[in-house]
Amino acid sequence: MAVTTQSPSGWSVIRLNEDAQIMELIENLDPSDMVGWTRRFPEALRTAITRDIGIETDQDWSGVLFLGVGGSGAGGMMLCNMVDQAGGLPFVSWKDYGLPSWWGPEWLVIATSYSGNTEETLTGVKEALEEGGTVIGISSGGTLQDILENHDGAMWIDVPAGQPPRSAVGHIFGTQVNLCWSLGLLPQMDEEDLNAMLARMETLRDRLDLIGGDGSMMGIARELHGQRIQIMSAPALGAMGYRCRTQLNENSGILATASILPELHHNEIVAWGDDRMQEDVQILLFVWNGMHDRVGLRVEWTLDTLQDVPIHILDCSGDSLLESILFGAHLSDWLSIACALLRNKDPTGIGPINNLKSHLSNIPMDQ
Repeated sequence: MAVTTQSPSGWSVIRLNEDAQIMELIENLDPSDMVGWTRRFPEALRTAITRDIGIETDQDWSGVLFLGVGGSGAGGMMLCNMVDQAGGLPFVSWKDYGLPSWWGPEWLVIATSYSGNTEETLTGVKEALEEGGTVIGISSGGTLQDILENHDGAMWIDVPAGQPPRSAVGHIFGTQVNLCWSLGLLPQMDEEDLNAMLARMETLRDRLDLIGGDGSMMGIARELHGQRIQIMSAPALGAMGYRCRTQLNENSGILATASILPELHHNEIVAWGDDRMQEDVQILLFVWNGMHDRVGLRVEWTLDTLQDVPIHILDCSGDSLLESILFGAHLSDWLSIACALLRNKDPTGIGPINNLKSHLSNIPMDQ
């Protein structure tokens, strides 16, 4: 913000005036309380990640297949990044109908559908059970609950209902992490470190909040307004960077693209070499302190090469990859809401998705 040289009293007046304007936008544009759901993220995460889900260690699998799309599928993708850094089994995220051709019952299936009625996910669940697989499902109810509670080779885990799936990342991802810890599929964080991380999430929430926070999210949103947006991420943050893109799509109604370092240095940089491609565009660059040294060098080269392009370096602070992913995900939530408000958009509104669901509901699944 352009008021950093103001005295403390002057800053307060300016912040209060700005807060009042933002609060008016929220009251007019956010009737479904996306801001409120985002504020409650740390509490939702704490509840989900620390609850006793009643399952014992079981590592006797060839791998884990995560079924889920949209807001319900983001956690599986982020867990795939986590297991690549510290895990003993392969994790794969599947975002299609049915199951991949190579799947067999020796692969555990973890299916997530916030509503419990996502048709893509349900087809995979039914196929897995028919072929003798084991399915653990996470939902707030719906058909997924009905299927799994009536099958011996399955388990259903509940999450609270009543909010948009993409706003329930605390409940969903927290439950998925808890499940992987409980099964022994990922190294579990000790209690002291976990409590410290959860406390830092509350501090982060207060800092990023559009009301009473440090103003950074609205500041970046103003710079992004009316610009093309390119998201670049370190490899371990690739799924989180993709989720940032989808949050901008749904919450803000903005098209954005996402890519991963160093992969983008083998294709995308050619386009950046065209001066015309550097016009009316801004970059969100997600990094963390666990990057490979050579990735760090590539980040520096990118910054030097694209000096004429506004780049927002988003350093996802954390003592672990989990914390860095949560940092980036929560930041993306607030940023996408800020962008929505500047575009006079309801951050909960998803008209085209509802239209598609209505269309598909009239077509039987066997067609």
